[in-house]
Amino acid sequence: MTFPIRADNPATFTGPLPEAADVVVIGGGVIGVMTAWFLARRGVKVVLCEKGRIAGEQSSRNWGWVRQQGRDPAELPIMIEAMAIWKGLSAEAGADLGFRQTGVLYLANKPADLARYEGWMVHARAHGLDTRMVTASEVAAMLPNAAGWLGGIWTASDARAEPWIAVPRIATALAARGVAIREDCAVRALDIAGGRIAGVLTERGRIRADRVVLAGGAWSALLARAQGIGLPQLSVRATVAATEPLPEVWTGAAADSHFAIRRRADGGYTLAPGHFHEFFIGPDAFRNLWAFRAQILSDLSGTRFLPAAPKHYPDAWGTPRRWSPDGESPFERVRVLDPAPNRAEIERLRTRFAAAFPALGKPAIRTAWAGMIDTMPDVVPVIDHAAALPGLTIATGMSGHGFGIGPGVGRVVADLVAGLAPGHDLARFRLARFSDGSRIELGPAL
Repeated sequence: MTFPIRADNPATFTGPLPEAADVVVIGGGVIGVMTAWFLARRGVKVVLCEKGRIAGEQSSRNWGWVRQQGRDPAELPIMIEAMAIWKGLSAEAGADLGFRQTGVLYLANKPADLARYEGWMVHARAHGLDTRMVTASEVAAMLPNAAGWLGGIWTASDARAEPWIAVPRIATALAARGVAIREDCAVRALDIAGGRIAGVLTERGRIRADRVVLAGGAWSALLARAQGIGLPQLSVRATVAATEPLPEVWTGAAADSHFAIRRRADGGYTLAPGHFHEFFIGPDAFRNLWAFRAQILSDLSGTRFLPAAPKHYPDAWGTPRRWSPDGESPFERVRVLDPAPNRAEIERLRTRFAAAFPALGKPAIRTAWAGMIDTMPDVVPVIDHAAALPGLTIATGMSGHGFGIGPGVGRVVADLVAGLAPGHDLARFRLARFSDGSRIELGPAL
């Protein structure tokens, strides 16, 4: 089995582009789709442009966790709202999204893990979550294992969903309601008149609109920089594997510092490294080194540095930073970021799984893949209007947290675009934090 969403898949959304709209959304991941979802509910005429395939990148390649647990305190209120939206989303979309409240369990390999988990409990209590600390014996009863975990932190109301199913089905429901969604439609440039947004210039023509949402995931910084907007965003490669169906040892999601598991609807498990990722060094890595210094120093042991990204990736050495909107843009050269997984890491995952669950042994792998996680220096997103370019709203840099929180962020961004109060304090997510002298504050690494 190969990864189900690829650039060579036939496009699903191929309808004509309108000449004008109220809002153009750039990017067909969970953030873009859910922003369009809530704009459409408000009666706003919205067009969604996706350079490749809906959910083709990180929105389908993530672990499939829908978690409140371990969130940055500023994200938590939006995530609580997102959970409430998820509960009714299958019914609204008229399709099973794989959403199940089966819980999330973080496991402790050492006493310091327990201390970090206990430190996060203050946020859980402040928001009335059902999160609680669990002892070693409770963990053994919940999740029979041979790993000898010391205990953990457990949120029964947290959930899972099926990433490569959920977002495309939501988009299908959105299109059925008359929203224009177009794949193979890269936005080459923003159309600017009089110093403000006047529309977008796509590979398939111009769309007039006085409001644009940039939700381009790992590609956002490249487009923003071409328009003169600095966005210190980098991407890391993360490897994931899907096992063949296995007897159920755990129905939800769980992780320790070595590996993570999530039961899937097909009876297998999604496996991923706990805190391992790979970083391709490129021009933006040097440009943003100072902004990312705290994050790099905090996670050196979990990062493997590689000298260059694959050709045409957003921060590859040869990727142009300027181009003409009349010709091919970088966004058309790689329709879907599809990095190769780290095969050695997959073997380590199989070994760790077998060590924790010896009765199951090393699992057979049905498929494996990797994704490029767009991240910000403080590991929280930018959700803000671009002050330098009126009419542009940026929603990017979800830092690996986007799938679960996506419905909540979509609602917030839709209201921002509509000129309404977002209902949450977004100060931590402002774009200016990277240019106004603010100190970079890392969120809790749970």
